Amino acid sequence: MVMESTAEFNDDDKFSESNQLLPQNPKKPIELFEELEEDSEVAYESGEKICIEDFDVESLSDYTTPGPFSWKKLWRFTGPGFLMSIAFLDPGNLEGDLQAGAIAGYSLLWLLLWATAMGLLIQLLSARIGVATGKHLAELCREEYPNWARYLLWIMAEIALIGADIQEVIGSAIAIQILSRGVLPLWAGVIITASDCFMFLFLENYGVRKLEAVFAVLIGTMALSFAWMFADAKPSGKELLIGVLVPKLSSKTIRQAVGVVGCVIMPHNVFLHSALVQSRKIDPKKKGHVQEALNYYSIESTIALLVSFMINLFLTTVFAKGFYGTKQASSIGLVNAGQYLEEKYGGGLLPILYIWGIGLLSAGQSSTITGTYAGQFIMGGFLDLRLKKWLRALITRSFAIVPTMIIAIVFNTSEATLDVLNEWLNVLQSIQIPFALIPLLTLVAKEEVMASFKVGPILQRISWTVAALVIVINGYLLLDFFMSEVNGLLFGSLVCAITLAYVTFIIYLVTRDGVLSSMWSNLISGKSSICAGN
Repeated sequence: MVMESTAEFNDDDKFSESNQLLPQNPKKPIELFEELEEDSEVAYESGEKICIEDFDVESLSDYTTPGPFSWKKLWRFTGPGFLMSIAFLDPGNLEGDLQAGAIAGYSLLWLLLWATAMGLLIQLLSARIGVATGKHLAELCREEYPNWARYLLWIMAEIALIGADIQEVIGSAIAIQILSRGVLPLWAGVIITASDCFMFLFLENYGVRKLEAVFAVLIGTMALSFAWMFADAKPSGKELLIGVLVPKLSSKTIRQAVGVVGCVIMPHNVFLHSALVQSRKIDPKKKGHVQEALNYYSIESTIALLVSFMINLFLTTVFAKGFYGTKQASSIGLVNAGQYLEEKYGGGLLPILYIWGIGLLSAGQSSTITGTYAGQFIMGGFLDLRLKKWLRALITRSFAIVPTMIIAIVFNTSEATLDVLNEWLNVLQSIQIPFALIPLLTLVAKEEVMASFKVGPILQRISWTVAALVIVINGYLLLDFFMSEVNGLLFGSLVCAITLAYVTFIIYLVTRDGVLSSMWSNLISGKSSICAGN
């Protein structure tokens, strides 16, 4: 009896001791997984991601082959590409469109088409790296580059984002000024636009799909506004078709041509798209699911950029029809475009001035919100910050709003000064393009990063050729700008020193992993073997 009671006592004692070792409120495995995720910076938390319910798991038992095409799946994947496409429709791009139309007429429409195609290629690579690795480009740069290079890349990305954001906020403020008939000054429009940060945070609480729906409405508003203007202008269908299909370039339109191509690649957009694609639940370890996601994202991004191309086409042809060959052509910009449109096309049921204002406001608001979104991913990815989203968004927004407010107050009544400022901002963003493209093209070709989803040699060559073309074109823009703006020995020496450091860093990025040299050595060895065979 004594022994039995002792045994019972010992068992109970062991049970109580084991209880003390266990947590008092045990968590479910899912909660533990989410807690682990919160320890490191991620684009989207697990609970925020959209489930693709009808992934055909039974036919993907080995997860190596994608399932059959489904319209329902395509709909579930639709969203990130349209958010990405907004960078092709921001106020800076719209200004490039109207100036190209007014100065070059229909002759640069073919370049607009091919520039959009080049932009699509870069954005598909950005989506590829995000889906295949489960990390966005800023996170991968943090992991792959030494600290000094990573911080430099982060600073360059932030500078590019601030430059783009200033243009977008100013564009929105101009639209608000137009729609209020000048009652609200530029600085008041900047304050109103700044509030989109809080609207963004409000919408984000309701889920990714709600946010994507708002952007769809804004893109739809742009499309409707500029299509209405297109219908009012009644451009020549024959000239439009020739402009799209027949390449033509003259010395008088070279600056506008450079602007059309230069506006396509936005550095912050390359970082943004690699993060947006992670809003869907995709397991990077399941090859079939990854390939299927890439297929759907390719279709969705192509459709989104086709829509953006049509919107840019509408705007370019409106100004080509109305102002090509006129004395006003060289002086048209965002600030006075509405006034010129009103003088040219008059009123009507809905005056074209207000249609232009509505379209410009939609472009400015949508691009400033995506800029806030991109800023969160860039800052969080490069620095591995674990800040609350509202705080990170507020910091990101302040970087752009403070300088923009100063600009709006100082240059409120000076159209010419705003145009000069816009040129400087375009230069600022052009300088940053290599620091988004080179890391993307380097990492997307690395087997250690991409595994079986690294790009092949042919796509590598095409991508590097496109990147080189964009960088050279923007280099021409920079050279042309500095030749006309840089005066004085001291300023010239400073620019030369900065240029030397800039080129040195680009050479470091290109040569660091040896991807480019191995690509060309493979090409040369391949040609040599063909010659030897012959």
